[in-house]
Amino acid sequence: MELRQLRHFVAVAEHGHFTRAAESVHLSQSALSASVRALEHELGASLFERTTRSVLPTAAGRTLYPYAQRLLREAAEARAAVARLESGETGTLAVGTVQTFRAADLPSLLAQLHCAHPGIEVALREATTTELFDALVTAELDLAFVALDARPLPPGLVALRTYTEELVAVVAPGHRLAAVAKTDPAGLQPYPFIEFEAGTGLQTTVDALFVRAGVHRDVTFRVGDMDRLLDLVRHGLGVAVIPEPIARRSGLHRIGLRPGPPHRTLALVCRDPAPSSTAARLFLDLL
Repeated sequence: MELRQLRHFVAVAEHGHFTRAAESVHLSQSALSASVRALEHELGASLFERTTRSVLPTAAGRTLYPYAQRLLREAAEARAAVARLESGETGTLAVGTVQTFRAADLPSLLAQLHCAHPGIEVALREATTTELFDALVTAELDLAFVALDARPLPPGLVALRTYTEELVAVVAPGHRLAAVAKTDPAGLQPYPFIEFEAGTGLQTTVDALFVRAGVHRDVTFRVGDMDRLLDLVRHGLGVAVIPEPIARRSGLHRIGLRPGPPHRTLALVCRDPAPSSTAARLFLDLL
């Protein structure tokens, strides 16, 4: 049965008159009568006793009436819920990011979204690029900021935005290289390295940099947390190659790398170039 038919049935039951019911739903009496007859035919039962002076519900009509009211009410509630979702009044947004993403101020963007649309629930997940790809494919995430390497994106994913970050070396203020402004990879070779291994994006890019230069590194610390890496560098335990925005905020001495400078690529990735989620579109508008 159709909601339209149920609406017509309820109108007749409440008005007790086909003409007045037809006026209330803005139909001709013949169209309303045809709709009710079609519903009776589908149910295999007569819903009204029709006389020259009144229209009264039959036992079947009285039985159907509360169900019809509930279905119509729930349909109206469903339409209202979808309308609130599409307007940004409600909704959810699941965003993922690699630990080292600094190309955009993500906390500020999420705060702006919350301020403009407080009914949208936001979930933020920090993980490796590979894990974020998997979560996007399975629709656990709507959007994700990932670090790219030479491999193509997994099937079904597209990059909505790309960001480029320069890579620099960082050392402690008292390090032998603390007076050096620029060097090539060979200039870093004599010193122990601290390697960031939380995922493949940054690590793969740094590995490729030294392979191209034919330089072997002595990696003495391998860590999965950028704050830990910076602390180790700060204590003079080695050299690290990291994105320039992170290096700048760290207060450590930064050394530019020749030739280039080298860089890495990050991307905002989604399943669709035009996300179906209103919350995701509103977030993209802030970028």
